[in-house]
Amino acid sequence: MHQALNTADIDTLAARLDGAAREARAVAQLSADTALDLAAAYAVQAASIGRRLARGERQVGVKMGFTSRAKMQQMGVSDLIWGRLTDAMHLDAGAELPFARFIHPRAEPEIAFRLARPLAGNVSLAQAMAAVDAVAPAIEIIDSRYANFRFSLTDVVADNSSSSAFVTGTWVDPSLLGSNELDMALLVDGQVVESGTSAAILGNPWESLIEAARLASVDGSGLAAGWIVLAGAATAAHALAPGMRVSTRAGVLGETGFTVSGTRETRA
Repeated sequence: MHQALNTADIDTLAARLDGAAREARAVAQLSADTALDLAAAYAVQAASIGRRLARGERQVGVKMGFTSRAKMQQMGVSDLIWGRLTDAMHLDAGAELPFARFIHPRAEPEIAFRLARPLAGNVSLAQAMAAVDAVAPAIEIIDSRYANFRFSLTDVVADNSSSSAFVTGTWVDPSLLGSNELDMALLVDGQVVESGTSAAILGNPWESLIEAARLASVDGSGLAAGWIVLAGAATAAHALAPGMRVSTRAGVLGETGFTVSGTRETRA
């Protein structure tokens, strides 16, 4: 049984991860010298994002992780994980992503939901669908703050579930998604490097939204109107490098993308 961490301990760990993200500098896993349970890991995540909010950022949504059943089994877990999105993490479609801001970034094709009303607790599929006013193709840029992209379950949760940036395409009517299975692909310089379908996201991306409402309500908050929910990766992540043109195709939802600018530096 892990010894409970006090507020000072949580703040110290949050500062370590926040500093690593701001400086694009890899650090050792927290679990190397600290015993974290899942509740403490989420507390570190909240404190780390709280530092960003104190600097003027604004929370604009959440991202879901481990939405692949195979990934859950691989990591030995029975539940999804989630992280927080802020406005500073949002990248305009077609914009440049500065490579120097990251340590070892990777891209994942996703589907994004935009909420017209709050959503919290255990909700039905009908309630989840009624809360959404638009969907869009999206790409999440993940970037572990840990050396060599290696971590335990609690490490990754504390590290905002590796979420670092995201881009969304044109918002369209959610009826275009409906319950359809969409072919999805991640492209680099116009060539497909990863492919899959929206069924890789818990069998149906709407299920991920339902889970987001449940998990985000654990601390009493839930999902707010206007927030974006990234449903989870439809394929494996692809490592980024300067000069890449990265895009995703999500069937009838359309496409979105960005370019990676800057030069490669040697990092852990």
